[in-house]
Amino acid sequence: MIVVKVELWSAITGNKTELARMHISNDGTSTKATQGNYDGTTFIGRDSTALDRGTVSKTGRLTKWPRLQKHIWCMVQAMLTDMGYSK
Repeated sequence: MIVVKVELWSAITGNKTELARMHISNDGTSTKATQGNYDGTTFIGRDSTALDRGTVSKTGRLTKWPRLQKHIWCMVQAMLTDMGYSK
């Protein structure tokens, strides 16, 4: 599983606050080594305590993702788009 976290690191106080979290999981159904099928989930909350509750905000899916050809940031962007965050 890939865990993507967005954190705010305060230059003033030194505090670190988790603002968002996403999980991306390979579902294991692809028959090709160069492709993968992935499910994604984002969670409700703007701090670690709330995000740890695991309340789902949005879900997405990538099929036949070219996992050996594209950088992980491309996958994160594609998953966010599938979830509707670009709208």
